[in-house]
Amino acid sequence: MSKRMDMPKGSGYDAWLHYHRARLIEKMPAWCRVIVVHDTDDEVLQTAASELQQGLASMFGQQPKMSTIPVHVPFVALGTFQDHSCIAERFSAEEQAEVSAEGYRIRGVEAKKLADSTGQDHDDIKGQCVIIAGQTSKGVLYGVFHLLRYLQGGLDGKLKPTAKESLHAPSLDLLSNPANPIRMINHWDNMDGSVERGYAGASIFYNNNAFTTNMERLRDYARLLASVGIQALSINNVNVHQVETELITDRFLPDVAKVAAIFRAYGIQIYLSINYASPIQLGGLTTADPLDPGVAEWWKTKAQEIYAAVPDLGGFVVKADSENRPGPFSYGRHHADGANMLADALRPYGGRVIWRCFVYDCKQDWRDRKTDRARAAFDHFKPLDGLFRDNVILQIKNGPMDFQVREPVSPLFGALEATQVLLEFQIAQEYTGQQKHLCYLVPQWKEVLDFDTYAQGKGSTIKRIVSGALHSNSESDSRRRKATVHAGSGSFQEEPTNHVPKGTNFGIAAVSNIGADTNWTGHLLAQSNLYGYGRLAWDPDLSADEIADEWVRLTFSNQGKDYGDPELIPTIKQMLLDSWNIYESYTAPLGVGWMVSPNHHYGPDVDGYEYSMWGTYHFADCWGVGVDRTTATGTGYAGQYFPPVAEIYESTDTCPDELLLFFHHVPYTHVLHSGQTVIQHIYDTHFEGTERAAHLQATWISLREHLNELIYEQVLTRLEHQTEHAKEWRDRINTYFYRKSGIPDEKNRPIY
Repeated sequence: MSKRMDMPKGSGYDAWLHYHRARLIEKMPAWCRVIVVHDTDDEVLQTAASELQQGLASMFGQQPKMSTIPVHVPFVALGTFQDHSCIAERFSAEEQAEVSAEGYRIRGVEAKKLADSTGQDHDDIKGQCVIIAGQTSKGVLYGVFHLLRYLQGGLDGKLKPTAKESLHAPSLDLLSNPANPIRMINHWDNMDGSVERGYAGASIFYNNNAFTTNMERLRDYARLLASVGIQALSINNVNVHQVETELITDRFLPDVAKVAAIFRAYGIQIYLSINYASPIQLGGLTTADPLDPGVAEWWKTKAQEIYAAVPDLGGFVVKADSENRPGPFSYGRHHADGANMLADALRPYGGRVIWRCFVYDCKQDWRDRKTDRARAAFDHFKPLDGLFRDNVILQIKNGPMDFQVREPVSPLFGALEATQVLLEFQIAQEYTGQQKHLCYLVPQWKEVLDFDTYAQGKGSTIKRIVSGALHSNSESDSRRRKATVHAGSGSFQEEPTNHVPKGTNFGIAAVSNIGADTNWTGHLLAQSNLYGYGRLAWDPDLSADEIADEWVRLTFSNQGKDYGDPELIPTIKQMLLDSWNIYESYTAPLGVGWMVSPNHHYGPDVDGYEYSMWGTYHFADCWGVGVDRTTATGTGYAGQYFPPVAEIYESTDTCPDELLLFFHHVPYTHVLHSGQTVIQHIYDTHFEGTERAAHLQATWISLREHLNELIYEQVLTRLEHQTEHAKEWRDRINTYFYRKSGIPDEKNRPIY
């Protein structure tokens, strides 16, 4: 039995899958009363039928009947084109061919001359029917969740009851295919039950160095993920410690198989993060050299054992030669050597190696202004372009640093022309308020996805690169223009290969923000980031506004004490849409980043990392602030971009204000494009940001009469904390720069 049955209303456990009773509908619509799905042992199709049945029953107060053949009354049918003639005949061959492996079509039809599974026509079946169809059962499942969103008015708000007695079958005729073949969540869960950079309680997977016994919660989590189209999941931390190293042994593989079975029923493939030094720690070898035949053979034998236990394991996620993790560098080898050796071991089973590009010198001398952490991923991986196996995917963080509230897009995107890539976001708010502050991140992610790299000319956006569309639409590899060595970048390019990336090995991954807290995310409103990530990974052309509107409608419609305030939905939505800008305005200014307390990364500490080995500097002195990353006088990082982006970032005349201090060291009196000086901008944004944070709290309080009490109180507690913590940020930042610069605030506000 699902845990959600035991949760009180307003706990947040159901997240956006409430399926609240339709208050204006007294009688279940005719087409909802029967679900037609062919008799099958396909787990995912069974999941789809069960979800639809539960959703309709919850919304309309009556349990739909299930049938394996068409019936003589209106119905909703679901299935694949190949296995259900009743489905296939409603779509032409061309319409079927337009549906991708995980896509779906939904069509409202007048049911006439429908054939059953034996091919027999039924002339007497008439009425309104809805068809949900896909090439695969995964596509059908995603179509079911789409229909349920639509019925709640969450998808586009167009479906409104016109009478109290009935609701017509939706006049839908739509095709939806996921833009990204891989839509993944990375968990940084440890087997002791902790979660690295977790802000919503303990792990739901592990406890006390063992797997959880609460499989119901895992099933409910799989349901949440599938509802927004997530189809891949790594279940342990990329920093693989001693106990977690044994996940690929007989000690834990039976438990891994049990978890895989739960997620498999929701169309989700699991991955394991592995320890690169496993041949030494588990196999008793004296080396993990990727070119050592004994090491390669050890991994081939180990892969055979793993896939015997979990035949559909997605593969491995690898953090190597990064932040003191072992890797091929120890043996004088490069990343392609290490990744390819693992890829060869997984190839017979269809497994992938997802190799993280978060590689940099984490023991940097703070006195050295030429070594630049921002350059590292490009410098390490650009020279290896085209050398990776076709089942290796490089996972690249959205920015060159580490999930800051503002940083430029990584120049490695677009620079890799013959290598498959995954874009990595962080749903967990490590540097954006740790789910104590409201910070809706979809607007930030939209800016990343819409960023134009100019890798193949105008229109070479990140969303086209990570979906594989840019590669699939470009000319053949032999005719594709070669990558250039950008001026001042200091990188080199090996001879190009004939490797052509596979279109299925692209996509987006994101670090999870969930934990064992009842509402999954600690801050209830942080659920919007998990929901938003899934919807954006499916369709990056959705706007932040559209996604926020969906989530708020699905989460808060019918939640109140009465039928609801018409301003409830738009008010909460606007809170979300304003929140990223608000958080940015009272934290690190103008793209310089960091300024957080070391280690746990929460709260202001302007010089917390200034003299550290982590390469996270702002170089503030009595004259100015910022990092010179130009090719002319700085680290050369700006030259890693393609023209015209490189030229835009190179000059203070064209560099966007919001990234000025990331690319340039400027005087406090430097005038921004806004007309303000840098120092006055810092003062103004921090005072205004704090006021806006307080306004978020006041806005929430104004909605109290229209909200469930439990929901109201849990969110209010977080917003109260944010209001006070924003003041601390304001006073620390403003005081620091006043003391550094000696320049007073023009408006004579309190600075200490």
